[in-house]
Amino acid sequence: MKILLLAPAPANISPSQRFRFEHYLTLEQNNDLNFVYESFLDKQSWGVLHLHDHHLLKTVGIMKGFARRIGLLFTLHQYDWVYIHREAAPVGPPIFEWLIAKVWRKKIIFDFDDAIWVSAASVANPGVAFLKCTWKVRHICKLSSIVTVGNDFLGDYARQYCKDVRLIPTVVDTDTQHNQLKNQDDQPLAIGWTGTFTNFYNLLKITPVLARLKEKYAFTFLVIADKDPGFTDVKYIFRKWQVDTEIEDLMQFHIGLMPLENSEVELGKCAFKAIQYMSLGVPPVVSPVGANSVVVQNGINGMWADGADEWYLALEALINNTDLRTQIGKAARDRIVNHYSVKATTEKFFKLFNYTSVLK
Repeated sequence: MKILLLAPAPANISPSQRFRFEHYLTLEQNNDLNFVYESFLDKQSWGVLHLHDHHLLKTVGIMKGFARRIGLLFTLHQYDWVYIHREAAPVGPPIFEWLIAKVWRKKIIFDFDDAIWVSAASVANPGVAFLKCTWKVRHICKLSSIVTVGNDFLGDYARQYCKDVRLIPTVVDTDTQHNQLKNQDDQPLAIGWTGTFTNFYNLLKITPVLARLKEKYAFTFLVIADKDPGFTDVKYIFRKWQVDTEIEDLMQFHIGLMPLENSEVELGKCAFKAIQYMSLGVPPVVSPVGANSVVVQNGINGMWADGADEWYLALEALINNTDLRTQIGKAARDRIVNHYSVKATTEKFFKLFNYTSVLK
């Protein structure tokens, strides 16, 4: 069986792609499946996409992406399935999806892990929001044989337009990558957050709390991201995210943070920061919004915090109690291994490409 994978970014770059489907592609279970991975953007174009300048490179990269997608249309006869992560093209209407489903009559598996139907523009590209045509998400759902989503909120949206919607959470490989357990006796104590610059606004919700805690307790505040956040209200250490040091950097955390606003965009998130922390035995403190309140069981494998006072008290309790951090950290790792790991979800992923489904 031959499967075409369409995704925005090249392999091993985008967190969304790495933890939604890339880690399944090298498993033994896919020996009978031939995956062909085709990104819309090349590495150079992806590298400048979220920068403020380089407009010419961005434009050329997008044009080259459309050219590659047009070329792929003439190879579709080779494939049994077309797996599309987020969209076939990042701008414009769902022309490629329509051609794949209606003209070439190929079965589409459509995967997404954010509320991508909500119109939003990045800080680096504020003028292109309307070009994204976010309304196309519902049409891609209609064109798809199967839709896979990262949480129930996304599933509720997709079920309005597709009969076969399956929940496959965003997961980590707890055997070969996220396979360590934090020693909570390590010093100095570190509270950390990881993510992209587009989510700094969530972290800003609790920087005043961290500043208050620093007046009373000794700890390091670590931020792992693609850009320096430039916070002025709290002292922090910035560490630029790199795939080669990702686990090593996360292992510096004793406590992991995932604050969220309660909005449609945030409800679409799949608690992935918490999943990463928990997989390494790092107790998470999270806003009980959307998937966060499903993945993290309050007081068992993490803590919920809603409002500045709750954030202060939750973090204070973990700062003061090494045994509590150790207990919660172990329960957190068990939770991920059993429910949010590659091993726990492999069967669900490969069932998407069932031979009997193809023959129907």
